[in-house]
Amino acid sequence: MRRTDAAQADEPVDNPFFAWLWKTLSSHETEAVRRLRAENLAGLSGRVLEVGAGTGTNFEFYPSTVDEVVAIEPERRLADVARQAAAKAPVPVSVTGDTVEKFSSAHPFDAVVCSLVLCSVDNPEQVVAQIFSLLRPGGELRYLEHVASAGLRADFQRLADATVWPRLFGNCHTHRHTEQVISAAGFGLQGARRDHPLPGWVPIPTTEFAIGRAVRPAA
Repeated sequence: MRRTDAAQADEPVDNPFFAWLWKTLSSHETEAVRRLRAENLAGLSGRVLEVGAGTGTNFEFYPSTVDEVVAIEPERRLADVARQAAAKAPVPVSVTGDTVEKFSSAHPFDAVVCSLVLCSVDNPEQVVAQIFSLLRPGGELRYLEHVASAGLRADFQRLADATVWPRLFGNCHTHRHTEQVISAAGFGLQGARRDHPLPGWVPIPTTEFAIGRAVRPAA
């Protein structure tokens, strides 16, 4: 749900309204969403890249087997909050203001984490391809994402995406087939499942989540 790329990649991400809104929402997450965050990070080890760290909500859930987390958050107001969270994290975390499109690393990562972020990027295919290139062979993408629903809720999502939802929620698009994009980039999906941390009757289009592991094939 947090936007990680500017309309043009060379411009800084500057979204004061959404930064305020996301700080408010992330400080009041339900226990069901927090459990999904913890599940998404369980068992990670080595060097990890987190894309779209927001306020650093994930940081407290990283297991001690992680040696280092490099967290990307280009919205400066959110990055400031994320750096405060990084100081309290159980593992070493550094926060960079790069966009994922411009980010590079001399050494590949053991894992990449995306939590509620691929819904908000302008070009999901480009971002997932970049993530693929940043992973070592055999490395994995851990994802927790809003995804396209079916039936009447799908119609609701399409309507929301075509009107006010992306403008209010940092470019979030609710009707995205994110797992198809991940698979098309060359990843092998493992342990993928759907979850509904919010009741289906809640009148918002983001009640269905996908959570899973996507592995870059070994060389």
